[in-house]
Amino acid sequence: MSVAIAPELPRAVLRDMRREDLPAVLDIERRSFAQPWSRAFFEKELATPFARLVVVVEGAVPRPQVIGYTCRWRVTDEVHLLNVAVHPERRGLGHGRALVAGVVGEAEAARARVVYLEVRAGNVIARRLYRQLGFKDLGVRRGYYGPGQDAIVMELRLGSR
Repeated sequence: MSVAIAPELPRAVLRDMRREDLPAVLDIERRSFAQPWSRAFFEKELATPFARLVVVVEGAVPRPQVIGYTCRWRVTDEVHLLNVAVHPERRGLGHGRALVAGVVGEAEAARARVVYLEVRAGNVIARRLYRQLGFKDLGVRRGYYGPGQDAIVMELRLGSR
């Protein structure tokens, strides 16, 4: 009898994004979105006091590699998840879940009341992940991502889960 065993995945850790992460982040951004954020936009977010950008780094050989990231804003008692992406070759392994769960955990620790996000209406995989993490559909932003590209606004109420 033979049994297929999944190869052990390299250890991954979350940490704050640094400027030197931007080449890898921009590569993931371009691979993930039709209208990617620019380097200048990421640099502005890195300098914004109420923004926090986090990367997931996989301990691959020969050196650690950035394979995903989030950008969120904390405004009073709300957290807004602006951007989340994982390298296409590393999707489906739990890194996106870890990134979003990290944002939610941070929001809970800071006693935020709610986490908001927008997700492309056609992004079924992301919408399923967000629902699994407790997010609920709040409304639709028509044409948010361009003509015929609606966004679903989702929210996660904290403290009552």
